[in-house]
Parts: sequence; structure tokens; C-alpha cells
Amino acid sequence: MLVFPSSASDQGPGMAQRWPRPPSCLRASELDLPPLNARIAVAGLVILRQRPGTAKGVIFVTLEDETGVVNIIVWRHIYETFRRAVVAGRMLKVTGRLQRAHSVTHVLAEEIEDISHLLDQLLAEGTGRRVGAEARTDTWDSRKG
Repeated sequence: MLVFPSSASDQGPGMAQRWPRPPSCLRASELDLPPLNARIAVAGLVILRQRPGTAKGVIFVTLEDETGVVNIIVWRHIYETFRRAVVAGRMLKVTGRLQRAHSVTHVLAEEIEDISHLLDQLLAEGTGRRVGAEARTDTWDSRKG
């Protein structure tokens, strides 16, 4: 586990914080590491966008990475600033404040970046990652020969 120097504003002088700080991203499984209200970054595929009529302009986005899901809350003024990324992004990097309430963890978005251009790299040759359907197809095709 990496140890990062603390800042006086987070936990007091001299205390070590043990989580990746922005611009490095936390995985969904690591969201229990930082303290409440820590500034963190997360990234993942957009699996859900919700804008309930009763939420007064708040948008809820759910990202998924290889370890789980991350709930993102986007306030209206943040949405207006990062509208294109929120609406069109298929993969996002979100920097914001970590919140926990009623056993639910979420990130209050401060910055949102569309990183959809990196999707092609997920399946690039040499990365060791393959989609399950591709693996099944390769196996099936080799049997036919």
C-alpha cells in the first residue's frame, strides 16, 4: 500500500494518509480508505445516469470499474460546467469529496473529465485483458479447424 504525505487541512500535520491522492484514482474497492470529506478521484464506465424530477437538478451517475461501483452526485452548477462530459461520456474520471451516509458511499463531484478515448486501450493487444465473448469465440473457432 502506498503512503502519501498528509496535508494540514485533511488530518493534521504529520499524519500519513494511506490512499492515492488526485490525480491518481481510487478503485471502488478502496473507497473505505480515505476519511470522510477527503478529496479523491475515481474513474470508470458510466452504467447509469439519473435526473429525478424530485432531485431539484441533481444528477446521479454510477461508474463501474473492475472492483465495483461508485455513486457520483453532480450538483446543478457542476453539471452546467461539465455538461458535455456528464451527458455524453462513456467513461469518466471524477474528482470530488468522499461522503458516507447510511452505509452508502458516494462522491460529490467537483471536476468531471470524459476519458472515453481510453476505452480502446482496455482491449489493446498486450494488455492481458480479453472480453469473455472473445475468449469463447477463439475457443470455438479453434475447435472447428
